[in-house]
Amino acid sequence: MLTKEDTNYLTQTGPGTPMGNLFRRYWQPALLSQEIPAPDSAPVRVKILGENLVAIRATDGTTALIQERCPHRGASLFFGRNEEQGIRCVYHGWKFGTDGQCVDMPNEPAESDFFQKVKAVVYPTKEMGGIVWAYLGDAEHQPELPKFEWAQVPESHRHMTKVTLDSNYLQSVEGDIDSSHTAFLHGQVGKNDLEVSSKFFDSNKALRYLWSRDKAPKFFVVETPHGLTIGARRDGGRDHYYWRITQWVIPSVSMIPGEVGGTQRCNFRVPMGDTDHQFYRIDYIPQRPLTPEERYDFEHGTIHPELKPGTSRPVRDLSNDFLIDRALQKSGTYSGIRGIVEQDYAVTSSMGLISDRSTEQLGTSDMGVIRARRVMMRLAKHLESGGEIDAHMDGEIFFMRSPALLVDKDVPFDVGARRAMDAEEEWSRDVEWATVMPVLEDENVPGVNA
Repeated sequence: MLTKEDTNYLTQTGPGTPMGNLFRRYWQPALLSQEIPAPDSAPVRVKILGENLVAIRATDGTTALIQERCPHRGASLFFGRNEEQGIRCVYHGWKFGTDGQCVDMPNEPAESDFFQKVKAVVYPTKEMGGIVWAYLGDAEHQPELPKFEWAQVPESHRHMTKVTLDSNYLQSVEGDIDSSHTAFLHGQVGKNDLEVSSKFFDSNKALRYLWSRDKAPKFFVVETPHGLTIGARRDGGRDHYYWRITQWVIPSVSMIPGEVGGTQRCNFRVPMGDTDHQFYRIDYIPQRPLTPEERYDFEHGTIHPELKPGTSRPVRDLSNDFLIDRALQKSGTYSGIRGIVEQDYAVTSSMGLISDRSTEQLGTSDMGVIRARRVMMRLAKHLESGGEIDAHMDGEIFFMRSPALLVDKDVPFDVGARRAMDAEEEWSRDVEWATVMPVLEDENVPGVNA
C-alpha cells in the first residue's frame, strides 16, 4: 500500500517534479508524423509532461516543438503562421525560427536589435517509425533515440493508433503489466474459445484456452536493465506451464504478449498533465506486411479503439458509460463493453483521474505492479539526490518480444522463453503447436480432432 504522498510522487510529472525529471531523461512520443503531414502545414497543439507546446513541420520538412505562448505577450502560437522556416505570431508578427530564436519584429524599429535577445523554448525532435519524438531534458544527458523493433520495420508491417485518455498515466501502465485481469476483463462468458471448427483452430486459440481456464496465475518478476520482465504462470497440462510474459520498459512502455509467430504489440503511455495522457498502441508483424484483412481488423475490430471522427478521443468513455451492454455482459463478453482498449480505459478511468493508492488492498497477483512502482520511485529519488541514471538503451532491448508460450515445468521461464523473447531468433509456430497439441488432446478439448 502506498501513502498519498507516495501516490503524488509517482503520478506528478510536470516541470521540476521528481517523476517529471525522470521522464525527461527519455525520448517521448509527441505526436504522429501524419498530424503535420507537409512542409508549412498547420501547427498542432501538443501537451506533454505538463507543458503546452506547438509542433510544426518547417519549410525544409524538418519538425520543431516550440512553446505555445509567444514570448512577447503570451498569445498562442497555435494560431501562428507556419512560414519560411519558422512560425510567426499573428498578434504582432514576431517570428521565431525552428531553433526558437526570434528573427523578426516587424512592429519594432527597423534599426533595433532587440529581436536578437528574445528566444522561445524549443525541444529537440526526431522522426522515426511514424512518430515525432521529443526530448525535454537537459542536453548533456540526451540519449540516443530508442530504436524499438516496431519502429524499424516498414510502415506496411505495422498499425498504430494514438488515443487521448482522461486519467493519470500510471494507472494505465499498471493495467498493461497486470496479466491477471485479462481472463476477466477481456474474457467471455457462456462459451469456450475453442468451440470452433477445425478450419479456424490454431495454436493461438489453443493458448487462449490455456489462458482462460486458469484464472489465478502465479507471478515471477525479473529486474532487468530496461525495467522488468514479468512472467505470469498458468497450468499448461501434465509437463508444462503456460507463460504470458510482459516486458516493462522504464518509464512507461509495455510490450504485451502477441500471437505465436504473428502480431507483436507495444504500448506507450505518455503523460500530458497529471490527469490525462496519450496512449500509442502499435501492432506489427516483423516478417511481412499486414494483409488487407489484418489491417481492416485493426481499423474496425476490437484491438484498436473506435475514435470520434477527426479526433484522438474514443467514442466510448465515462460520459456515456462506455456504452456498456448489460445483456452482452450476461451472455457474451465478461465486461459488456466493446473493445480491448475501451475495456481497459473503463476500469482505469473509473478509479478517478488519479487513483488513491492509499486505500488499495494488494495481493500476490499485483507483484509486477508493486515492483514497477518501487523501480520508478528508486530511480526518481536517485536523481533527486544528485545521482545519475543511464537512459541509453542498447540493441538487445529493442529486439525484445513478449511471448505467450508453453515451457517445461522444470525450466525457469526466462530461460525456457529466451528464444521466443529474442527478435533475432527464429521461433517456429510449428514447434510451439507441436507442444500445445498433446495438452489439448489429453483434455479432449472440443474442436481439436474435429
